[in-house]
Amino acid sequence: VLARKYRPQKFSELIGQDAMVQTLANAIRRDRLAHAFLMTGVRGVGKTSTARLIAKGLNCIGADGTGGPTIDPCGVCDPCVAIAEGRHIDVIEMDAASHTGVDDVREIIEAVRYAAVSARYKIYIIDEVHMLSKNAFNALLKTLEEPPAHVKFLFATTEVNKVPVTVLSRCQRFDLRRITPDLLFANFRMICEKEAVQAEDAALWLIANAAEGSARDGQSILDQAIAHADLEGHGSIT
Repeated sequence: VLARKYRPQKFSELIGQDAMVQTLANAIRRDRLAHAFLMTGVRGVGKTSTARLIAKGLNCIGADGTGGPTIDPCGVCDPCVAIAEGRHIDVIEMDAASHTGVDDVREIIEAVRYAAVSARYKIYIIDEVHMLSKNAFNALLKTLEEPPAHVKFLFATTEVNKVPVTVLSRCQRFDLRRITPDLLFANFRMICEKEAVQAEDAALWLIANAAEGSARDGQSILDQAIAHADLEGHGSIT
């Protein structure tokens, strides 16, 4: 599907979040990285994509193998490729919706003591972190407050009000904005060109407005529109 095919692989491809990207770039450049980041916003604005990009940027070694943390990961070194494919041993993704209990968090707490196997940082990406139970959050607090230097936590949530204040206070928080229709329109136009699909501007503007600020929702609607155009036999989104 388009939402997976065109998931941002570089910060420059992450649309509508310039302020956050600039803040991260400054933090990396000055070596003032937080030990925990929390991305919040409505569905489809790039929370999980941002977490994966941060993981790439922190562990990128450059095409020549000598690079350091960067806001512009090369995408070709072994860590970048492995993280993009979701198979890097030191970048662990967990869906809190299906791992809500204290036992799941206890596994993380025990594992953070050990150094990364092959990466610069061991990174835990926890999606929909607000789904963790109260006991799970309490178990995580001490580790969040004083994590080992080689560990970074990246949290993503659509309901930040359900995350305990004690956890929020230990994270650098980024509120990802809804993406404006003009940026969504440009993104959909680019996708149509790469997919060799003809589309009228008016149709793409309709999709951009219907997406309500969500790139993923808009790309899903575009997917349906392309399929409908093919089904009708005229091959053009009108």
